[in-house]
Amino acid sequence: MQIDLKTVAIEPKRKAFDHLVRRFGDKVASRYQEGSYDIQATENLHYRPTWAPEQQLYDPTISKIVMADWHAFKDPRQYYYSSYVLARARQQEAAEGAFSLVESRALHATIPDDLRASILSLLVPLRHAAWGGNQNNVLIAGYGFGTPFTQPCLYHGMDNLAVAQYLSRLGLLLGGTDALVAGKAAWMEAECWQPLRRLVEDTLVVRDPFELFVAQNVVIDGLLYPAVFEAVVDGRFAMTGAAPVSMLTQFITDWSGEARKWVDSVVKVAASESPENAATIAGWVSEWSGRAMAALLPPVEQAIGSDADAVLGQVLADLQARLAKAGVKA
Repeated sequence: MQIDLKTVAIEPKRKAFDHLVRRFGDKVASRYQEGSYDIQATENLHYRPTWAPEQQLYDPTISKIVMADWHAFKDPRQYYYSSYVLARARQQEAAEGAFSLVESRALHATIPDDLRASILSLLVPLRHAAWGGNQNNVLIAGYGFGTPFTQPCLYHGMDNLAVAQYLSRLGLLLGGTDALVAGKAAWMEAECWQPLRRLVEDTLVVRDPFELFVAQNVVIDGLLYPAVFEAVVDGRFAMTGAAPVSMLTQFITDWSGEARKWVDSVVKVAASESPENAATIAGWVSEWSGRAMAALLPPVEQAIGSDADAVLGQVLADLQARLAKAGVKA
């Protein structure tokens, strides 16, 4: 008796869901596509918001940005829930390792007292600014339209919360609970922090989700993180005896660099949709960047002195270059 073994390829009747086939063609869809595209609720909405009865529950017209297809956006990182959680878990392990190394070797004890005071006075109050970023991105996720646009904003909001928590932990390590109390008092009362505090609080009442995206993720984050964590922490502070602080803020630096790719892609798609969109975004950038520069100057100047002007000027030039590549001239 002879048995012949053969391989039979069975062609599946369906390679993807119908809505993904219509958008991407008759091919196997990725997990990111399945979890992002054409799942925005658009019909059979049960009620209008009682706080804004003139709009639908999910309403693209509340933004000045007009898109023929709000699913035209794409996160270059291709984050959906699983890939996002796995990526952040790996980064958290690295951050925990950095904190463990610094604490176990008492590396933070090598930082001179005057430099330690400068670090605490600059970084600890910024946890409140990061909390503002969390609130703003959650609002964008709630009021924005189209999952490829809103989903990454929700993740970005959670990342801002992580930044606030890491800054709190850094404050506890370097200065104990007194550092957190002093940081909050500075945020609420110190003259140098009031322009930034007002800027953050003013963004909390912006209701156009895309304007809020520009104000928070493009402008404020685009100026604050490069200026404070790249130029000051990894630059000035690290060169004068605070290299351990660079280790403790590595997640913040890596995360902000990664997020810029996504932010730039969103701006590029929206700006390329129409000249009107590009002009609207440019106007928002000009408005918010002027305020952000004025708000960031006092705390950065307090930390590094007269060089703050040059640092912020370079950061602004870098942001303008990024936006120019994305099709926005501000």
